[in-house]
Amino acid sequence: MELDRRNFFRMIGATGISLVVGKEMKAAPDLSNNSEFKGVLYDASRCKGCLGCEIDCADANGLPSPPSKKEIKGLRKPDEKWRTVVNGHETSKGKVYAKLQCMHCNEPACAAACLTQAMYKTTEGPVIWREDKCMGCRYCMISCPFDMPKFEYHSPIPIIQKCTMCFETRVQQGEIPACVENCPNEALAFGTRRELIQEARKRIVENPELYYDHIYGEHEAGGTCWMYISPVPFEELGMNTRVQNESYPALTKGFLYTVPSVFVLIPALLLGVQQATTNNQLNKENEDE
Repeated sequence: MELDRRNFFRMIGATGISLVVGKEMKAAPDLSNNSEFKGVLYDASRCKGCLGCEIDCADANGLPSPPSKKEIKGLRKPDEKWRTVVNGHETSKGKVYAKLQCMHCNEPACAAACLTQAMYKTTEGPVIWREDKCMGCRYCMISCPFDMPKFEYHSPIPIIQKCTMCFETRVQQGEIPACVENCPNEALAFGTRRELIQEARKRIVENPELYYDHIYGEHEAGGTCWMYISPVPFEELGMNTRVQNESYPALTKGFLYTVPSVFVLIPALLLGVQQATTNNQLNKENEDE
């Protein structure tokens, strides 16, 4: 197995020790016009739980085939194998399905927490993970209010798995995400946040008996690019309704300025102890000679 500098840092991160790379950080992209971010609207009233989006996502991203309906037991969350899952919930209005994946926050805590800009908010909207920059510290996992980035603990050179909204493989080429393109019931719509919020409000106003009067993701965590409308309150779909409306990066900054310093001192201390032990051993061998 080839072990280059980047993979070395990721292996170190996998052991629970994080190092700060002494390299100047580039300026963050201008994300002020979030109304034009690309995003997806999920309409839970239209989803029939066919799981086609899971299959399409796996095919588009080279992931293992997801389980069939018969194989599924209980509620699931995206993990290191699958970037999206669909769960069925028994609600006050019968069975309603909810699709889970990265929410692609307007101001993502994961990107703010990332020391190497491996987790990156694009100017188009999607939040992507850049393998060549990741050192495996997992701060993105700790900081995410939706618990979406997942880590390959079983791999010696692990990667982070999360939905990228098919940014590099499809959206940058003018196409739409694979799950959206192939949804048979049009439960998913792709567009700008402005367009999607307008469409969501239109559906709610025109069908007040069908929809719960809230767009999940319009304001949560400072706004997200993946948004939901539903016939029932979102807590009935297992969504995090305790998340605040302000963006989360401000909350992670204090953590980043305190915790990393501890993790940086630990390996430095261990290295010093190892070096001192080695020197003492060499001196003893020289004296014996």
